[in-house]
Amino acid sequence: MADSMKDGIRQYRSAQYEDALVSLLAVPAGNPETNHELAYYIGLCYARLKRHDDALVYLEQVVTADTDLARVYQCRMVLSIVYTLTGRTRLADFELRKLIDAGYESPQVFCSLGYIAYEQSDAESAVDWYEKALSLDAENSTALNGLGYVLADSGRDLTRALTMCKKAVDIQPDNAAYLDSLGWVYYKLGLDAEARTYTRRAREKAPDNRVIGVHLSEVMQNRRAYR
Repeated sequence: MADSMKDGIRQYRSAQYEDALVSLLAVPAGNPETNHELAYYIGLCYARLKRHDDALVYLEQVVTADTDLARVYQCRMVLSIVYTLTGRTRLADFELRKLIDAGYESPQVFCSLGYIAYEQSDAESAVDWYEKALSLDAENSTALNGLGYVLADSGRDLTRALTMCKKAVDIQPDNAAYLDSLGWVYYKLGLDAEARTYTRRAREKAPDNRVIGVHLSEVMQNRRAYR
């Protein structure tokens, strides 16, 4: 049992998620403390493999029964991501607020809340959450990009949006989401050539991304409208 557990943890840390899952599922239930650690790693493996419903079963076990605060915090963060990816934003919001209530504040938590708020059409709250993230880390690229996109998409402050998105791209010049946000800001500013350049670059790096595809289509239609 100990060898399978050790093998599974080692394989997980080496990003061998399928192998890790096989090893960990071979470990029989036993000591409650071991069970929590086992559920933790099995849940993480399922999350990495995008088997979201399976991941929820194990991660929720850790959150409700484990006494290891670090594991609980990590599981709440992963749960929030899984809930967001599967469209259950209210549950994601619940997990993130539980982290804040426990005193676990970080740019990642605030950025996640910002994203969820905007998904729920609450631009005001989204801006506030991204601002909080930047107050903890002024160079956080996720917060810079998120705030810039929300400001641009909601037509609030295009000049500041451009500054934020440019900073994000400077930090991660090959990030498709950041390139798309910058292209979208240029589009909102009426700078069509720049909008096409960055949105095309985003599309090249993430050809299957639906949002980028919609943005590129709109940018190109706008170009034709001016011919």
